[in-house]
Amino acid sequence: MGIDWAEATQDGGLQAAGAAKREGVQRAHTPAALDAWGTTLRTRVHGQPVALGLALNQGPLGFALRQSDFLLLCPIQPLTWARYREACTPSRAKDDPSDADLQLARLRTQRDKLPPLPPHSPTRRALAQLVAHRRRVGGDTGRLTHRLTRTLKNSCPQVRQWLEDTETDSFCDFLRRWPTLTAAPLARRTPLETCCRDHLVRAEHVSAQRRHALKAATPLTTAEGVIAPHALLVPALVAPRRGTWQAMAAFDTAMAPRAQSPPDFPLFQALPGAGPLCAPRLRVACGAQRARDASAAERHKEAGIAPVTARSGTKAWGHWRLPCPKCRRQTFGAWAAASLRHACWAQRSDQQQRAKGKAQQAAVRALAFTWLRILDRCWQDRTPDEESVYLQALHQRGSSRMHNFAG
Repeated sequence: MGIDWAEATQDGGLQAAGAAKREGVQRAHTPAALDAWGTTLRTRVHGQPVALGLALNQGPLGFALRQSDFLLLCPIQPLTWARYREACTPSRAKDDPSDADLQLARLRTQRDKLPPLPPHSPTRRALAQLVAHRRRVGGDTGRLTHRLTRTLKNSCPQVRQWLEDTETDSFCDFLRRWPTLTAAPLARRTPLETCCRDHLVRAEHVSAQRRHALKAATPLTTAEGVIAPHALLVPALVAPRRGTWQAMAAFDTAMAPRAQSPPDFPLFQALPGAGPLCAPRLRVACGAQRARDASAAERHKEAGIAPVTARSGTKAWGHWRLPCPKCRRQTFGAWAAASLRHACWAQRSDQQQRAKGKAQQAAVRALAFTWLRILDRCWQDRTPDEESVYLQALHQRGSSRMHNFAG
């Protein structure tokens, strides 16, 4: 079966195994219609599995269809689907029923290239959603931080010198009370001391230093056309920024018990640099079924770590892998960067890549490529990572990463 999703209705094409006739299906996109259709289809096929191709695996339709255990969801990569549709319809004609028929035809002719989504337990599905949502909230925090920094540079840049850590409640409270440098010097001693005490800054010399800096500060500009708009924009950015911190803390609290429930979580928790944030993300990135990925090379491609090689005639070049799960690629990159402080061979690998003229992110991706091979072996063998084992393997191969190691 193939389904083309729309906001109001859903068009589909259904064809029984071994039959030549296709049947068109159309239903409204409502919970009641989906439930009734699923019950009817289950009765019709007597509970036998039905392969269902669609150009997405998330969203309302994906969540609703995954509740039916007899449906095997085979997602089609959106970019691949768009190119396949253009190849089948050179005129660029597009219609929902014809798109559903094309999805059905692709599923029947290229079944081996469309593996079904693996079944996940409710705990694992919840953990995957929590990890993805926390990553998005973290991205929102970064965007709000950059906007707030740009705003302060136009009105009161000295605040970033007085309060260097912008990821604290004291920074947000200070801007909420005194959003511009014209208002801050007018603050009395008592409110400033109260603000410091509320955020565990009780040292008298620190409070005195900040009060003196406020009184002696010179505004960047006193133009009313600049100060008045920024006085409204700074509190508008501070409020959602504090909300994202609270949301991230709530996500961490919800992830902790679910991340520790799988029996293999200690394997990920012991990885160098994983920590309480990367360990659940690595657990989700590895999936639920060990046999699903044939090799570490396939996992490299799925994660977007391996570059794409293009050849034409006598020329060959590599480029960035565009279609991939962005959250998964960022997970392995963040873990590789954090491992530099915990694994000596990782530090040596990074130094070698930088010595070759590679940029920081390129060196981190190269390290993530190696880490992913190690993780795949640990994941398949169900054994925790041991740096001594990897160093011994490097020594046996005569790898250059073993050079200049002390001890």
